[in-house]
Amino acid sequence: MALLIVVFFLLNLKALYAHSVETTSLKISSVFDDNYAVTWGSNHVSFSLQGREIRLSMDNTSGSGFGSKAIYSTGFFHLKMKVPNRDSAGVVTAFYLSSHSNNHDELDFEFLGNLEGKPYTLQTNVFVNGHGNREQRFHLWFDPTEDFHDYRILWNPYQIVFFVDKRPIRIYKNMREAGVEYPSQPMQIIASLWDGDDWATDGGKVKTNWTYAPFFAYFRGFNVNGCPVHDSNPQDCYSSKYWWNSNKYRTLSPPQQKLYQRVRDKYLKYDYCKDRKRFPKPPPECPQ
Repeated sequence: MALLIVVFFLLNLKALYAHSVETTSLKISSVFDDNYAVTWGSNHVSFSLQGREIRLSMDNTSGSGFGSKAIYSTGFFHLKMKVPNRDSAGVVTAFYLSSHSNNHDELDFEFLGNLEGKPYTLQTNVFVNGHGNREQRFHLWFDPTEDFHDYRILWNPYQIVFFVDKRPIRIYKNMREAGVEYPSQPMQIIASLWDGDDWATDGGKVKTNWTYAPFFAYFRGFNVNGCPVHDSNPQDCYSSKYWWNSNKYRTLSPPQQKLYQRVRDKYLKYDYCKDRKRFPKPPPECPQ
């Protein structure tokens, strides 16, 4: 009996340790240079907190951006972000994954600025083999200009899930067996601040007000939970040895499913699956 108790304790300790590593890894603060580099607009970039926070700026001469040094296949990616305040119509703050091919894969978080006093729109999108037009837009339950929030993308062989803090807001399932395209190309992590006033606010009707420039976006949380791609291991990234590929992440847990449905019911403002003008017949990945 004593031996059984010891074995039981050790097994539970191992599970607890694994869970601790998994859940706390997103909270570890890494220095920007560990995993990222500035990719454009370097004269519009500044650092603070000993390299643990980056500020991107945009004016009428340039925006700015950064990207991961490695490319990844599968992972649980995140950045903590605080987006520009005041009158930010036309301003786009983006965090996304993208491959480097003509027929690219891409997973997007895009904050679309608005006139002062009106809500920001958070747009998500999924591109597969260059095919996009899968927009879903949300008005969030908080003001994203006031503080940092954690934006996460889970990408594994079973599903893609967009999270805001710990709440899942969008799911894109792997339905290849039903003929639905699913992202498979290695992707870089990218963040940027840029002028999108030809489309971002009210379809481009509201333009950027440059009297409020420069606009600032702030980023933290530069640790990466992803499988870096090397020539020798392209298929290794789909292994269950990576915690984000385990059975636990095949579907949402029951509590997550409740949060997901609550977000969809209260905060989803546009869903391409329900846009019959654009898609008289819903795309195959949409609920029929």
